[in-house]
Amino acid sequence: MVELASNKKAFFDYEILDRYEAGLVLFGQEVKSAKTGHVSLKGSFVTLKNGELFLINADVPPYRHAGIVPGYDSRRSRKLLLKKAEIRHLIGKLKAKGLTLVPIRMYTRKRLVKLEFAIARGKKQYDKRENIAKKEAGRKIKRALKNF
Repeated sequence: MVELASNKKAFFDYEILDRYEAGLVLFGQEVKSAKTGHVSLKGSFVTLKNGELFLINADVPPYRHAGIVPGYDSRRSRKLLLKKAEIRHLIGKLKAKGLTLVPIRMYTRKRLVKLEFAIARGKKQYDKRENIAKKEAGRKIKRALKNF
């Protein structure tokens, strides 16, 4: 399993509740571009349209060695491949107030490109400050113990 892209900001902005894995519908040149690591999940999100899930705003630039592809949009919507039962389960979870679907990472499993996404709840500003304070306190403790 090779990690192609990750969304580290998601862990700072959201409280991760439950994780899921889905396949992605990609063009051939997008797969090659993704496998070379030219993918960005920054600012992307997962949304529900007509009973199907889509990855929105993920940047997969064209493969450099493929030549010019007319009309290619690197931030197009990409369909996620999940079983119907999983989609129904996610729809039920999303009806709860304040929950959203956030992509966490893109990786390969054997020869397939997969997306790990999560049901998450947005953090408030004071939650983020609290996490930063905890990390800083942990660093101070390690520094103090290192000197002994």
